[in-house]
Amino acid sequence: MTDLPAQLLELYRDELTALLRHEIAAQAVGQYDANNTYQYIINREETHLSWIAKAIAELGGTVPETVDPNRRVSGRGGDAARAVIEEDARDAQALVDKWQFKLPTIANARHAKMIRLILGEVLEQKRFFEQALAGRTDLLGRRADVIGPAVGEVLPTRWIE
Repeated sequence: MTDLPAQLLELYRDELTALLRHEIAAQAVGQYDANNTYQYIINREETHLSWIAKAIAELGGTVPETVDPNRRVSGRGGDAARAVIEEDARDAQALVDKWQFKLPTIANARHAKMIRLILGEVLEQKRFFEQALAGRTDLLGRRADVIGPAVGEVLPTRWIE
């Protein structure tokens, strides 16, 4: 048996690192459907972080404000996008492998269920990354035939002033 607050804090750091890395990756991934998928993933990770933070707070702990995502992306376009997507697919599998190994040590059923749910969503993220690498554009669903395929790229930053 291990210290539950420490485990949840470690999971929080892992998820926060993933979120920050995905925010950086989204700036390098210009293809509309892949970038939109990154925005979806980031949103889900924000939700995961809120769940984990609440669990930590209920146990009397506090969460870190930030971590170093340890990601630098040079450039934008096909090669840069492919590199970050490949890395994110590997990272997703590594996170699942790490926490599936740790999951049996978590005795609290509610927290174990939360972690299982998060791991399931991380595997879904991995599937999105693999589909993007395969050139799929229907990552979050199919576009109506009357609309046609997305053309162009999204901007690398969210706000322009």
